[in-house]
Amino acid sequence: MEMTEVFDKLKSLQDVLVEKYDLEKKIESSPKQLDSQDELLARLKKEYIEKNKSYEEVKEVVDQLKKELAEAEASREAGEKNMDSITSHREYEALDKQISEATEKEASVRKDLLREEKKLAELNESLKADEAMISSQESDLNSSKEALSQQVQSYKDQLAALDAKEKEITPGLNQEIVYKFQRIIQRNSQGIVAVKNGVCTGCQMILPGQFANEVRDGEKILFCPYCSRILFYQEVKEDEVEDYSTLEETGSLADFEDEFADEREEDEVEDGENENGLDDEKSMAFDD
Repeated sequence: MEMTEVFDKLKSLQDVLVEKYDLEKKIESSPKQLDSQDELLARLKKEYIEKNKSYEEVKEVVDQLKKELAEAEASREAGEKNMDSITSHREYEALDKQISEATEKEASVRKDLLREEKKLAELNESLKADEAMISSQESDLNSSKEALSQQVQSYKDQLAALDAKEKEITPGLNQEIVYKFQRIIQRNSQGIVAVKNGVCTGCQMILPGQFANEVRDGEKILFCPYCSRILFYQEVKEDEVEDYSTLEETGSLADFEDEFADEREEDEVEDGENENGLDDEKSMAFDD
């Protein structure tokens, strides 16, 4: 396979992978879009439960006050009824005291009852409003889940189409190169970039002169020693040419090996390459 064809394939693959990884991120993060609605619904339900508990407690107080009011009324009425049959002053005083105490108790309990019944009515109205709010929120959440499910399915359909395109492009490409290319794009969104005026357009670093010439020759796959992207040479217009008078004097890539040895070693460990894998990420060729 000609190197120009390889580079064209990699450029096409890059477009597919960038879109593919973007869709995968959207699918992965999509459930988080409903977090705020879920949290709101959970909070409303918790508040409803707490308010309903308060309602039940007040209702018990109201029921108890009604019972006490009925007892006070019965005591007063009994005293008033027995007034007609008294035979002594002592009986009159006893009944009068009973009626007075019952009347006083009746007035006090009635006042407390009115206060608690008002509180109960307010809680009841608040609970009805909360029920309506919860129902509305559940409806909105279900609608959002359905819409999101459809959106995710659309993403998955697009992803399947991109997987098919990827399978059409990759045959004939070195699989180890493809694997590393995928890793680079996941980190940087660009896996293959042009070299212009001896400069990597991915990281804007000036390349060693000998290395830049090897890229220009286009005989093998070469990786930028600084950003690890695959490089291809691109001619520039005369008005774009800059004077890098020291370009040929920058030396070969070997001059930079000690300086970047740690970075390359870390990248190799991250990629999990074995001894039969890629020995040098800056100078790797395809088998025709």
